[in-house]
Amino acid sequence: MNEDGAHFPPVDPLKTGLRGCCPRCGNGKLFNGLLTLKPRCAACGLDYAFADAGDGPAVFVILIVGFVVIGSVLWLEVNYSPPIWLHILLFAPLTIILSLLALRWCKGILIAMQCRHNAREGRLSRD
Repeated sequence: MNEDGAHFPPVDPLKTGLRGCCPRCGNGKLFNGLLTLKPRCAACGLDYAFADAGDGPAVFVILIVGFVVIGSVLWLEVNYSPPIWLHILLFAPLTIILSLLALRWCKGILIAMQCRHNAREGRLSRD
């Protein structure tokens, strides 16, 4: 049971995060635009104020997209030795597109995991 008394079956955080859906019901949208969170879910009313992915998604995106793009650049250079302008023409748009897509997916997955495990900011208890 949730604090509002409604019961929601568990949803897969990976699927809902990749689709950008509500981490509680899996139906409402999580994002308002590309990366901005909506204030709450339109389907179940979950307040997204708890959601704080921080810099986690950016770190994952830098590591993953960097590995893919630099690996591709090195492979192309070793096998075909194209001019530098071709590298820029191919890999600048690829890097931007992959980064934006992966950032949205990673942010959605991390917020879904945060909701699923009821993760909150650490606080010291003062009794």
